[in-house]
Amino acid sequence: MAEPPRIDPFLENRREEDAGAAFVLVSKGKWWHAGFHLTTAIVGPTILTLPYVFRGLGWGLGFLCLTVMGVVTFYSYCLMSLVLEHCEKEGRRHIRFRELASDVLGSGWMFYFVIFIQTAINTGVGIGAILLAGECLQIMYSNLSPNGSLKLYDFIAIVTVVMIILSQLPTFHSLRHINLGSLLLCLGYTFLVVGACIHAGTSKNAPPRDYSLETSEASRVFSAFTSISIIAAIFGNGILPEIQATLAPPATGKMVKGLFMCYSVIFVTFYSAAVSGYWVFGNQSNSNILKSLMPDEGPSLAPTWVLGLAVIFVLLQLFAIGLVYSQVAYEIMEKKSADVKQGMFSKRNLIPRLILRTLYVMFCGFFAAMLPFFGDINGVVGAIGFIPLDFILPMLLYNITCKPPRSSITYWINISIIVVFTGAGLLGSFSSIRKLVLDANKFKLFSNDVVD
Repeated sequence: MAEPPRIDPFLENRREEDAGAAFVLVSKGKWWHAGFHLTTAIVGPTILTLPYVFRGLGWGLGFLCLTVMGVVTFYSYCLMSLVLEHCEKEGRRHIRFRELASDVLGSGWMFYFVIFIQTAINTGVGIGAILLAGECLQIMYSNLSPNGSLKLYDFIAIVTVVMIILSQLPTFHSLRHINLGSLLLCLGYTFLVVGACIHAGTSKNAPPRDYSLETSEASRVFSAFTSISIIAAIFGNGILPEIQATLAPPATGKMVKGLFMCYSVIFVTFYSAAVSGYWVFGNQSNSNILKSLMPDEGPSLAPTWVLGLAVIFVLLQLFAIGLVYSQVAYEIMEKKSADVKQGMFSKRNLIPRLILRTLYVMFCGFFAAMLPFFGDINGVVGAIGFIPLDFILPMLLYNITCKPPRSSITYWINISIIVVFTGAGLLGSFSSIRKLVLDANKFKLFSNDVVD
């Protein structure tokens, strides 16, 4: 295997020859732009999975895990930002997670490890975004035309075409206005879904409520760790260095402001969606709470216009999420394929960008149609992707870079988080993959239904 690029400990990489940095990760943003990007990366339609998460944990453990994950990820992202600022002050401004990890840990294999994990996250989220967007279109279509002939994969193909067009936006910074809209959309559909759940729970057609967990102790354990992995995926980011790279230097303090904006939205949306959905549906909660509100048999449990508007908001935000998580893939492609000396919109750079980004989105769309496992994909991506990047590496990088005394509480909090979440990641990987294998018996390739 070829050696990864060595990071000069005193001088930052020669950005003038790096098309990935000069084009995709151009540094022009304000702190609120970072807040928009962070909110889109974290607060998405996956919050509609939270009642399903509580189904595997119950009320008490569900609240505890949701709160702990929120506190730990906020702390983790703040530490990551401090590490990036520390390196920048020493003349090593890192704009990629893999460069930061390789520099601080001084290990070539870490460079490839981070690329692998980020690729798994980007691809998993890309597949999930296209799959859920296709499901949203299917929901609207089935209500307008109950006997229609179009299948789930037809709607996934439609979403894929739209994503191919949007993928041609050249830079991460160019998504700032789209991501502001994304922030407003997530607030919009959360309030609509919460209102719909309250309406459903207080109506005469309210479903029977059962909050009991699975009878088998082994099944309860596996379900609990799968739920923890899904929470990790929901809170996960995995691209914070790339988001911080979009900030105009110096970035000192800007990212923390963006994080406060993001976590204000998280507090409002996560808890309200989790509580209202699980309160109504209990252990019958679907991996997409909208499907619980619109059962296959019987009338909708909330006004059709409310649910329809929520589905439209979800659909629109999914395009923004797909764009955000594809930026690392595009940056890697552009670094290899583009010529920074010939301008972003030159024919030399425009044609490879069009071809490579189209192929990437088509790849994600194909697997979304072939493997409709939305809830399970969240669990696997959370365990093997987000937990290492968001719950383990930031603590390790901070302890090595900022060198808190071994007698300090900060040092031991970081070590404790590393140990606990390493174990949770391993168990979550096993339980999530186990559920994926079990669910594989429930569907056919290019199925018309998303497996719960």
